[in-house]
Formats: sequence, C-alpha cells, structure tokens
Amino acid sequence: MHNSFGNIFKLTTFGESHGTAIGGIIDGCPAGILLDFEQIQTELNRRKPGQSKITTQRKEADEVIFLSGIFEGKTTGTPIGFQIQNTNQKSRDYTHNNEVFRPSHADFTYQKKYGIRDFRGGGRSSARETANWVVAGAIAKQVLKYFTTNKSITINAYTSSIGSIFLVKPYQDLDFGKVESNIVRCPDTKVAEEMISLIHKIRKEGDTIGGTVTCIAKNVPVGLGEPIFNKLQAQLAKAMFSINAVKGFEYGAGFCSTSMKGSNHNDLFYADGTTKTNLSGGIQGGISNGMDIYFRVAFKPVATIMQEQQTIDKDGNMVTLQGKGRHDPCVVPRAVPIVEALTALVLLDFLLLDKTRNTSV
Repeated sequence: MHNSFGNIFKLTTFGESHGTAIGGIIDGCPAGILLDFEQIQTELNRRKPGQSKITTQRKEADEVIFLSGIFEGKTTGTPIGFQIQNTNQKSRDYTHNNEVFRPSHADFTYQKKYGIRDFRGGGRSSARETANWVVAGAIAKQVLKYFTTNKSITINAYTSSIGSIFLVKPYQDLDFGKVESNIVRCPDTKVAEEMISLIHKIRKEGDTIGGTVTCIAKNVPVGLGEPIFNKLQAQLAKAMFSINAVKGFEYGAGFCSTSMKGSNHNDLFYADGTTKTNLSGGIQGGISNGMDIYFRVAFKPVATIMQEQQTIDKDGNMVTLQGKGRHDPCVVPRAVPIVEALTALVLLDFLLLDKTRNTSV
C-alpha cells in the first residue's frame, strides 16, 4: 500500500480509526529547527472531532506524542516518530456494518481489493488518518518559516462555500484573522452565520452537505515545481485528492478560464516580473512564478446519513441500512487545517528539492 507522501520531506503514516493509535514517521526534516509544540497542538485542535455543534461529537484529545527525532526541542535530522492515541472509539456503533456495504463508502472497494476490511469507522479509510497529516504539516510550516525568514511563506485556507451559500468576496479583501472566529471557519461573519444555519438544518433532517475550501499561499519564491511530470499544481492536486470526500480541485481561474479569451486570460508582466493579473494562480508551466498561489477544493456531502437507504450485503442481497454513530454533517470546517497542512508539505518538499541543486533558493 502507498502510505507515504513526499520525496525529500517524506511522511509515512499508520493506524486505523478504531485502533489503539494513529501516527507517523517524518523523514528528511532538516536538523536544528526549534519547534513550537504548542503551535503543533493548536493545529491539531483545529482539526480534532467534537470541537463544535456542527462536527462529529466523538471526543478525542488528539494530543501528539513525539517518540524520536527531536532533542531539547530541536529537530536532529533523524526520523521524527510520533503517535496520537485513540481514546474515544465506539466500535459497537459499526457492528451493523460488518456484512453490509455502506453506499458511497470505501467498504465495497476495500473488501474486493483486499478480501478483508476493518468495518469499525472505515478503518484505514477513515478521515481520522488526516490528524497525522496535520502534525507533519504543522512542522512543515515551521520549517518553511525557517528557510524563508526575509519573507515567510504564509498559508491560509478558509471555508468559501457550504451548499449553495458562497463567499463571493475576493480573497484580497478578506481578513484571514477572522477564519477562527466562527465554527464554520468562514472569514465573513454574515456569510458564516448563514452557513452554520444551513448545516444545522441539514443535520436535523438526518442528511449531510458539501462545500468548498479556498487556500492562498503568499510569498512563495519563484521556481518551485517541475516542468513535466512533477508540476506544482499536479502535486497540490494529488495532495488535495488524498483528502477524504474531495471531488474537485481548481487553481487560478480554473474552470472559468474555459469561457475566456486568451487576450483576457493572459497575465501581463510588469518590469519586475510580477503580473498585472493573477489568473494563473501563481503557477505557470508547472512552476511557481512568485505571485499568490490560490486554489479551491470541492468536498462532497458525507456519505453516512441518518436516513434509510438501499444497499447490498457481502452476498449481494438487497438490504436496508440507516447510519449510526457520530458523524460530521459537513466535513468542510474541519478540512480547512488539513488543506493548509498538505499545502505546506508540498511547498516544503519542493523547496528542499531546489536547495539540493540551487543554493540561491
């Protein structure tokens, strides 16, 4: 199985939703980085379950324990091992799934691929796995800051839509400091209230709803990414499509560019190499161009709903199934820190790759 992500800054993870613990090993982290452990925990707290009335009520402290690769608060250059204990599993909520395939879950495909599956909360396919990514991403953010001290790379994601409710303001007009001011993580208070009301309504109906997360990376140096098979946007897309429930990715003008003329879409240059517009989303030819990188990620509704649905069991018999347990009516708010974490992993991996062959980076 492919349980690793990255080339130089590489994360390998382990664990299942209802196992003893989840965790990972980070290889390739530069030595001598003084880590802010409180900030790492803060990132985990943004993702953890049970944080508000619009998320799953599974209560997990999500406290990360570092096992190796750190001495006196600094990275040593050796593999960083860490784990997060699972302390609030309710596996009995999933006993009704042991011989039944839930619609739009990984149950059927896992069973057919491996001949065995952990039906408790989806096992390895559970979004519980993403807590590992947030730990690695929080470290990656700090390493990025270390290598870009003059003009640090900043990564900010936020909820840009829930269902048919969209935040239409351009990101340049938003105060990212307001993202954490509400439980839906939308930097516009009025729009956030509408989104929260919609999620409450959907939850009462025993249903779920999807939405989008927008992410902006500022101060990314020119030159990250490769021109052919390892394009920056391709790796960002790969990272985002690794997140549970993601159904779409677009950067820059995205799909809107298909209705534009080249004369309107081209980003014309200023003398200093910046561009008058940024419809390219900060990436040209697969390589960062120094402008803001911005992209949007689409999330489908959570597959587990508290309504009866027709499905099949392991013998192919038609059966009726109703969701049980503790589930998010909308994953988008908790996905915001995950999107940021994976963005940091991709950017740091490319930055370290460039440092192996270009000392001026």
